[in-house]
Amino acid sequence: MTNVLRPLVSFLKGTTRPWIRRLKRLIPLSNSQWANLSLLKTLVQRDMEAKYKGSILGNLWPLLNQLSQLLIYTYIFSIVLKVKLSLRGMPEENTLVFGLWLFAGLIPWLAFSTGVMGAAGTVVSQTNLVKKVVFPLTLLPLVPTISAFMDSTFGIVLLITFVAFLKGTISASLWLLPVVWVPQFLLTAGIGFLTAALTVFIRDTPQTLGVVLNLWFYATPIIYPASMVPPGFEWWVFWVNPLTAISELYRDIILVGEITHWTEWGIATGISAAIFLIGYGCYQKLRPAFADVL
Repeated sequence: MTNVLRPLVSFLKGTTRPWIRRLKRLIPLSNSQWANLSLLKTLVQRDMEAKYKGSILGNLWPLLNQLSQLLIYTYIFSIVLKVKLSLRGMPEENTLVFGLWLFAGLIPWLAFSTGVMGAAGTVVSQTNLVKKVVFPLTLLPLVPTISAFMDSTFGIVLLITFVAFLKGTISASLWLLPVVWVPQFLLTAGIGFLTAALTVFIRDTPQTLGVVLNLWFYATPIIYPASMVPPGFEWWVFWVNPLTAISELYRDIILVGEITHWTEWGIATGISAAIFLIGYGCYQKLRPAFADVL
């Protein structure tokens, strides 16, 4: 039996740690659901370790990658181009503000795009697991989704550190970050489920997704302020595109220190939940045919 399936057997036999037993009593989940959570954790760990397997720095690479992006964007836009941005709660006329503002919007986008692109190919690249009767295929698209989010946490920590250094204080609003992660996860996982299922039957899906993500990126006010959106397009950008609200909320919480886009968050959460249900439903409906096609 493969190492991937050992946590599943361990949970079903009841050989769990004491703190897990206590947690199981508090949260009403079945043994199979707890087993799936343990297996998901193992798969995410394996995915993150595989990215940097054999490298000297190992898991320090996500931190270094995020740090290099932060320094590059800050240098180009704040020092070379001297782009200035007036932002409430941040020092006035400081050339570093725009670089930090830009990076705050890029963090959720990179987690989203990386997670979706990774999820699109998970089923076709794991044919050995697809053909195992006991393996829960629902977990496959969630692995790159969670892995990409875990990588983004390094960028979040770096951004908070730089902002705290610039402002001289840490915003109390940081505890609201999990509020933003809800629509971000639902949106990423929903599209991940949908594209993972479609890729099994339409192998052009990842390439098509790459084109769509390029268009989506520039349609989202990430590298330009939302105030620059042309009249007539505001409704589409602010109310139909959940990533607009998500990126603005990252900036609200980390840079400004308070959420000023609660309405946008509510609509983005509703749209993201609908996309998740659609994507998950399509995945579950097409899942029985995966083994036959592959």
